[in-house]
Amino acid sequence: MKKIIAAAALGAALTTTLFSVPVMAMSETPQTGYTETRYPIVLVHGFLGFDSVLGIEYFYKVAETLQEDGADVFTVAVSNTNFPEYRGEQLLQQVEEILAITGAEKVNLIGHSHGSPTSRYVASVRPDLVASVTGVSGVNKATPVADTLMEWSENQAVFGAAFDAAIGTLSAAVDFLSGANQELDVMASVGSMTTAATEAFNAQHPGGIPATDCGEGDYEYNGVRYYSWSGAKPLTNVLDISDAGMGLLALLYLGEKNDGLVSSCSSHLGLVIRDDYRMNHLDEVNQIAGLVSPLETNPTAVFRQHANRLKNRGL
Repeated sequence: MKKIIAAAALGAALTTTLFSVPVMAMSETPQTGYTETRYPIVLVHGFLGFDSVLGIEYFYKVAETLQEDGADVFTVAVSNTNFPEYRGEQLLQQVEEILAITGAEKVNLIGHSHGSPTSRYVASVRPDLVASVTGVSGVNKATPVADTLMEWSENQAVFGAAFDAAIGTLSAAVDFLSGANQELDVMASVGSMTTAATEAFNAQHPGGIPATDCGEGDYEYNGVRYYSWSGAKPLTNVLDISDAGMGLLALLYLGEKNDGLVSSCSSHLGLVIRDDYRMNHLDEVNQIAGLVSPLETNPTAVFRQHANRLKNRGL
């Protein structure tokens, strides 16, 4: 059976649920087992993320692609703006529910962007429940976007209030449309991605974090395997309206390799699979609605390859 954690669906005709468990049709029976990992895969969204809004998944078509060849996949919904520790406690509760439903002993966490430190927190406080953590362009060593925004907010009260109000409105809208109904805190979320905050977080939760600026971290820490991959091309598809924003934000990196929001080096965690895909920060989860570079491996294929990697490791 397919099992996907779903937040409340939009509209009066749909019912609010935590778990949606549709029956797999005979034609959907896994044919190859290529993605059939030992432990369930749990997809964890990032900043301003969601499970599904207006029928568009955050990890667009990723779960169903993995399920086609045998993976047991859950998409979770945590606060779209808050500290990684707060989001991590929410994730931990859902991980425990997933284990109760499946009877599995552990899960494989895959976190995009702010979902990486969120997943790392769970692996740190409950390593017995986590087989692996994979960061997909994870904000593991800060982002200058957060440093700049927090500096402007602290030094210019008008900007800070306007930024908090604007992103707070967007955060609340995403929360409402996804039916998540979570506690939101924009400034706490952005502040947690600054250099000072990530250094403090990494000191408390060091699993997989590289000791050097752009190296690899421990492949295994407290029994948990760590992996990462990321893109390094802010502009990838002329039809994608988000590319312009990614291109502008990339200027903050002063030439450092990045995907528009996170630098390649900052994304490193454990075994670095690759940090230079022709993808921007949204392409990495197959957004917007699959408008990604036609000159690069499709993001869903990268997730498939990684599921097979986890399978071959016995995870």
